[in-house]
Amino acid sequence: MINKLKILSELTKIKITVFVTVTTALGYICYAERFNLYILVPLIGILLLSCGSAAVNHIQERRTDALMHRTMNRPLPSGRISLKNAWLIAMLLIISGSIILYYAGIVALLLGLLDLVWYNLIYTPLKKVNALAIIPGSLVGAIPPMVGWVAAGGSLMDPRILVLALFFFIWQIPHFWLLLLVLSNDYERAGFPTLTQIFDREQLSRITFIWILATIITGLLIPFFGLVKFPLVNILLLIPAFWLSIKAVKLLTRNGENVSFTFVFREINLFVLAMIFLLSIDKILI
Repeated sequence: MINKLKILSELTKIKITVFVTVTTALGYICYAERFNLYILVPLIGILLLSCGSAAVNHIQERRTDALMHRTMNRPLPSGRISLKNAWLIAMLLIISGSIILYYAGIVALLLGLLDLVWYNLIYTPLKKVNALAIIPGSLVGAIPPMVGWVAAGGSLMDPRILVLALFFFIWQIPHFWLLLLVLSNDYERAGFPTLTQIFDREQLSRITFIWILATIITGLLIPFFGLVKFPLVNILLLIPAFWLSIKAVKLLTRNGENVSFTFVFREINLFVLAMIFLLSIDKILI
């Protein structure tokens, strides 16, 4: 039983899909300004839908996964689950997630399905042919908070949700870019085009710094759109922004050939978690 649960958690990329659920919750809380039981409807729906999308992604990339050290032990390339069962699980998750998300509203459902289509039918095939596929692919990270927002009764035309979605869109680019850079050798082994084939390490360091700076600036724009109601939170938001800026500057001061992108990958994700925490606290507890 434990082994089956482990296979299921790997197939559904549970760490990533839980984070998707967290950003959906943030969108809901930012509009509703409270935490109630109804929030479980969009959260469960988006979690199941995201898990199904992740399972489809495993199916799509099973051959290239078998070529990379990081992914060769995933359920499909390792033979721990059959292709038929993987499809069955994926379809059950997508259908059940869609049904639940429908009760959060038709717009929430359509956004959820758009996220699935964009990830599996646009971004996944595109990254096999273009190293810059993550730029359009980052829409995947911008949609979940919008799902939560509309499920709570908000409008997609509201500037508040647009700036929040923009923040997650911008963040996704250095987030995934850094991951690909850290694992560039693995991706090249599987035949994926990588940024290291286009730019040298020094150029990549500078470009990555610019994207991180854009993420910080976008995060600091959020209070100007009325998403923060308590003045102290405005000040507290400056702390993770300043901290990440200091960390990111190391990309410009190190020798281009010796840059390790791992530390920045960790720091930028901690920055986003800090932003989510502070924005949620502002709505729920203050």
